[in-house]
This record gives sequence, structure tokens and C-alpha cells, in this order.
Amino acid sequence: MDLGKAVLQQQVGGATTGGTASGSRGSSLSVTDIAAGLKEALKTGTGKVTAQLGAKDGFNADPTAHIPLPQSLQKVQSGLKMVGMSGLADDLELRLNRAAEAATPKAKQIFWNALEKMTLDDARAILNGPQDAATQYFQRTMTPDLRSAMRPVVDQSVAQAGAVKSLESVTAAAKGLAPGVDGKAMLTDHVLDYALSGMFTYLAKEEADIRQNPAKRTSDILRKVFSN
Repeated sequence: MDLGKAVLQQQVGGATTGGTASGSRGSSLSVTDIAAGLKEALKTGTGKVTAQLGAKDGFNADPTAHIPLPQSLQKVQSGLKMVGMSGLADDLELRLNRAAEAATPKAKQIFWNALEKMTLDDARAILNGPQDAATQYFQRTMTPDLRSAMRPVVDQSVAQAGAVKSLESVTAAAKGLAPGVDGKAMLTDHVLDYALSGMFTYLAKEEADIRQNPAKRTSDILRKVFSN
């Protein structure tokens, strides 16, 4: 649903934190209401997404979010498959997905804390954006902070999932095929990249649903901001 260019145009001209603007919907919204609505939409969406992807097989069995082996190891996987030993590489791939699943629920509070950085000016800009404008803003401005905050969680999850030991088994079996890399750091970066990508992909879908589907607006502020 379009949040209303008329509302945006009224607000950009001079609304302050307590200002209101009348839009084509026939109601008045303060800029703070709009910011609160956008934050609530993202909070609702991230709660659902982290629960979905953080469940067992949330990444592993999801064709959209599934984490493949790093590109540098896909040749190894293919080579091992040719000699009937792909199970080692397949096991590593599973453990990477398990690491992402273990780390994802802990990302919810990180996302929620990051929402507090959204300003009223950000809210004005998001109003006139596409269906995933809030998600785009979140991804653009929060990714460095999210990566930093999630790195130790993912690093620990990679270790606990046994991915590093699995990588050692793969490289030992592959002999000359495996590249010389810092295994743990490489696996952590890879899981982080895919975990964040998967979360943002599904967050964009949740945001679009809240904008378009009244049944998804489960709080007063969501109904107030996103209603026609």
C-alpha cells in the first residue's frame, strides 16, 4: 500500500517532532506516529523472521535462505563427489546452516536496538519509498552494526556446530583441491553474509505484507499508520 505522497509533501515542508499532517486518507498523523509505525512494522517483521529462520532447518531446508558452501569450496565438493566422498562436504554445508539457525534468534534484540537509530527524517524519506523502503533503509544503515554485533555469536555458533572440524576433514580428504584459508574466519564471514541476506529478504516480504494486508496490522499504531 502507498503510504501517501500527500502526507509526505505536507510533512516535509515543515513538520517537527510534534507536527501533524493531513493526507488523502482523511486523517492526521504526526511524524512521530509515522516513525513509531515504521519501527513497529520492522519490529514485528524481525520478530517473525528471526523465529522462522532460527528454527531447525530454518536455513537448511529453505531454498531461499539455504547457505551453500563458500565458492572456494564448491570445487572441492564437486571433486569429492566424483570419488564418492561428497558426504564430508555435504556435512560441512549442513553445519554452516545449523550455525546460522543457532545465531539467528540472538539477532532479534540486535535488530530491535538498531531500530532506535531511525530518525524522523528517515521516516519521512521511507514514506515515499517502495514496498520494502524501510527494509532497504535498515539494510543500508544497520548492516555494519549488525555484522559487528552478530560476529561473536556466529563465530561461537560455527565452532559449536562443528563446522571448523568438518572443514578440516574436507581439506584433508581433498588434498590439493582445498585452498589454503583461515578456516574459522572464512566460515564466519560466509555464514554472516548469508544469514543477513536471508533475514533481509524475508523482512522485506514481511514489510510488504504489513503495508498491503490489513490482517497483518496487529497493533493500534500499525493500523493507524498503514490504513487507507
